[in-house]
Amino acid sequence: MPNYKRFKKAGGLYFFTVTLANRFNNDLLIRHIELLRAVVKKVKTEYPFIIHAWCVLPDHMHCVIELPEGDDNFSLRWQLIKTHFSKKLPKSEFLSEVQLKRKERGIWQKRFWEHVIRDETDYWHHINYVHFNPLKHGLVTQLKSWPYSTFHQYVQAGVYSENWCGDTGD
Repeated sequence: MPNYKRFKKAGGLYFFTVTLANRFNNDLLIRHIELLRAVVKKVKTEYPFIIHAWCVLPDHMHCVIELPEGDDNFSLRWQLIKTHFSKKLPKSEFLSEVQLKRKERGIWQKRFWEHVIRDETDYWHHINYVHFNPLKHGLVTQLKSWPYSTFHQYVQAGVYSENWCGDTGD
């Protein structure tokens, strides 16, 4: 088994992709968006972090978050978000014998993708990537139509125009 090493930077800015185990025809995250929001808020209260950008798609999510100075424990935050979310969902997913034996829910992929933001160019590249994702996946033809994103906050702040990435009609 590979030995995964994560680069951690205390107080750092990070980009994350977190994905469901079963991505085929699965809209679990947006179907339970209020639960996901409540869980993120709870974890954020217990273990603070700043959300710079976040976009929830049906089967995965992307975000850019900042940890407090001296803190590099993003793994704990993701473990808590995944665990609290999973525990509050009704049990309807298929579970393998291994998952049953380990008392796992089988909702999330075990790992997540993280990237330490290196500089301002890297920061904006990832902020834009987070916000562009609903369009990339063909979920909308206008980003303003996707309600599960901080894109709207960036529009209100004047960072993006309402029709950023084109207006193809929706």
